[in-house]
Amino acid sequence: MSIEQTLRTKLTAAMKAKDSRTANVIRMIDTKVMERRTAKGFKGEVDDALYLDVIGAYQKSMSKALGEYEAMGDKGAEQVEQLRFEVEFCAQFLPQPLGEDEIRAAVQAAIAELGASDPKMAGRVLGAVMKAHKGRVDAAVVKRLVDEALS
Repeated sequence: MSIEQTLRTKLTAAMKAKDSRTANVIRMIDTKVMERRTAKGFKGEVDDALYLDVIGAYQKSMSKALGEYEAMGDKGAEQVEQLRFEVEFCAQFLPQPLGEDEIRAAVQAAIAELGASDPKMAGRVLGAVMKAHKGRVDAAVVKRLVDEALS
């Protein structure tokens, strides 16, 4: 079953159960997909890859907002709970991120493949790892490991 069909099923179930939190997250994801689809210059079709990209971007923005609301303390407590729920909901559709050891192995493989030996090639190595593991690695962690490996 595609992600779109899964979301439809979950939305129907959430509406029947009067689960407004789940329904709101799904509606927001649908809105983001619609924005992408109607954006100027969009060519292609609405498929799982588009949904994964939209869900990943949405989760990233909610994670950032979560950190900001947590820093507010008691003032942001109500929003923190909702944002945590949204981040966790999105995570079920996204591929599991790689651990640091797996990223380190990917960096070593990219260095060997590119023949990189000096720190000036860090950008190429970083790009190769990010492209090979799109959506599964954190760029900051990859950059740190590439810098460690090439220094």
